[in-house]
Amino acid sequence: MTLIHIVLFKFRADVSAAHKASFQRELKTLKNLACVKDHRLIVGGPSVTTPIERSQGFHYALLSYHHDRAALEEYQASKEHHKVTTELMWPYKEDLIRFDFEVEPEDEYMCDFIAKGALKNGIATPPEPSSKA
Repeated sequence: MTLIHIVLFKFRADVSAAHKASFQRELKTLKNLACVKDHRLIVGGPSVTTPIERSQGFHYALLSYHHDRAALEEYQASKEHHKVTTELMWPYKEDLIRFDFEVEPEDEYMCDFIAKGALKNGIATPPEPSSKA
């Protein structure tokens, strides 16, 4: 099973670009936590959405993969996560959206393609049915 964790971050207007860059850099270090599945944690931003208004002013997005809810809870409770959020996010945030979901079993192969390299023509494909000899 895979649980996907998505967070959108919006900083107050008075927050410097240097602070945002520091936040992004520190946030990326969370991929090294054992509770992040295969170290798959991606931080992106700023938005390239057009028109930009559709991004609703959010500056960064985080996408991370976890084995299950317990692994996500471990991630959230880690001292590393606590440090990034309490020192670099909460005092400076304007808004934040979090959305977590469990991947359906039939879509699980799409979460494994990076680690297993199962790309065909640049597209993740379902695993081949096993042959029964």
